[in-house]
Amino acid sequence: MAWTDERVEKLRELWDKGLSASQIAKELGEGVTRNAVIGKAHRMGLASRPSPVKADPAKKPKKAAEKQPAAVKKKAAGGKVSLLELTERMCKWPIGHPGEPDFHFCGKPSRPGFPYCTEHCAEAYQVQQPRRDRRANRGRISATPVR
Repeated sequence: MAWTDERVEKLRELWDKGLSASQIAKELGEGVTRNAVIGKAHRMGLASRPSPVKADPAKKPKKAAEKQPAAVKKKAAGGKVSLLELTERMCKWPIGHPGEPDFHFCGKPSRPGFPYCTEHCAEAYQVQQPRRDRRANRGRISATPVR
């Protein structure tokens, strides 16, 4: 395949009309591929086109506004929250065993940056004793409960 003056002129004409590289390749005929059209258009310095793959920046804020979190749903009867009712701002501390019919989640407002409420954060994230204190107490039973 050779880029004759006729083909180059036709490429320029179709490019200016807004045809895609694939459509131009079909119009030019034998031996011309989409990539050949793109390469030649680039070498000729023709105006680049927005990528169909990349999102339009004008549309992004619109989509972000559409995906605003829905209003926090009210807890189910008795203050029990099921998995389907959980939101990112609710405490995800499981209560009960997942196989039991009474299984639910805490559902109280969670601390910012944590998956649990203040009470359950205190239970889940306990300060670890310094290493020397752990060695001294190894094998001994503590009289005070760990909280």
